[in-house]
Amino acid sequence: MILKIEFLNPDFLWLLALIPISVLWYFYAKNYKSNSLNFSNSKAFSESKSFIVWMQPIMRIIRIMSLGLIIIALARPQIIDVSTRIKSNKGIDIIIAIDVSASMLAKDLKPNRLEALKDVASSFIKSRLTDRIGLVVYAGESYTKTPITSDKSIILRSLKEIEYNTIIEGGTAIGMGLATSVNRIKDSKARSKVIILLTDGVNNSGFIDPLTAAELANEFGIKIYTIGLGTNGMALSPVGTDSRGRPNYANTKVEIDEKLLKEIATMTGGKYFRATNKNKLKEIYADIDSLEKSDIEEFRYYNIQEKYRMFLLPALVLIAIEMILKFTIFRSFI
Repeated sequence: MILKIEFLNPDFLWLLALIPISVLWYFYAKNYKSNSLNFSNSKAFSESKSFIVWMQPIMRIIRIMSLGLIIIALARPQIIDVSTRIKSNKGIDIIIAIDVSASMLAKDLKPNRLEALKDVASSFIKSRLTDRIGLVVYAGESYTKTPITSDKSIILRSLKEIEYNTIIEGGTAIGMGLATSVNRIKDSKARSKVIILLTDGVNNSGFIDPLTAAELANEFGIKIYTIGLGTNGMALSPVGTDSRGRPNYANTKVEIDEKLLKEIATMTGGKYFRATNKNKLKEIYADIDSLEKSDIEEFRYYNIQEKYRMFLLPALVLIAIEMILKFTIFRSFI
């Protein structure tokens, strides 16, 4: 809700320039409006000050104030209460499929790939004000973390809770993650259906071929954007666990099946991206954000409150007071 003060006829405000002119005129002409007598010695009158003489400037003040109030009233001041409502008839449904295999703990993206992804994905989700979003996680198997919803607080909370664990089967089942995502979004009535698939490895697990899942997505009109996470060359990655179950790290070669990810994206009309650092990942999400825009309608409602009366009524009261004083107390002087 926005409150705006406006003048319907602002040109009348130029007339306020008459007020300083009137003040100067009264100051210049006051000696010509008063009768005067010359005395050889005014010592006898030095201590006497007429009440009427003190009151005379009030008439001028009243006249100037009423003039200013009338000018402001003529300019028609208004308070406009503007309320807006955003409606999106043609929104976008988005599934973000996140690889949570052990390699996502690699430290080539700070603090690690998974945490960097969650941080950037959080900003992306917050920017999609009118879209519905869901989360799918996968490693050697896949499951739905959050069904498609417009409640961003639920999505963000679920995203924050995503972490690597040994409960889910190890490996990288890209086909499984993609198939689960397609199953979650295929019946959507949205204008556009999008899957953002993130992985840092190659498809080495699961019983569904990634290209088969991509074909299925294409049949349902689902566009897939694929993102390969990881630097070029070597990265400090988990290679096992110690006696306390904490991962041991060593430099290992980064292997991403870019050919497969490009093919998946091309088949569905999407696009493949490579994120070699966190800033690059931010740029990728910004690119996707610009490529997938919702049709948004904004409705504005105006409630106009006329405020000229609060200036006009005091002006009329002041004019009435001036007339009363003119024909009573100052009748013989003005």
